[in-house]
Amino acid sequence: MIAKVQKWGNSQGLRFPRDVLRKASIAVGEEVDISVRRGEIVVKPSVRTRGKYRLKDLVAEMPARYRFSEEKWGKPVGRESW
Repeated sequence: MIAKVQKWGNSQGLRFPRDVLRKASIAVGEEVDISVRRGEIVVKPSVRTRGKYRLKDLVAEMPARYRFSEEKWGKPVGRESW
């Protein structure tokens, strides 16, 4: 299939036929992951876990000097098991 990149305002865009999106399991309004591999543009469904963010992406943004510690939440108030 041949498609044409077109100017939309200050951006460029490419329209995907419905059948192409269906075969790629991408719905209108969903986020996609766009990358370039060996000179080719690759568009695939975004793999998000737990909704909006991926743990791998969040951890990558943590400062290198960050050190975690256990938080003290106080005494149990219900039937918590510690």
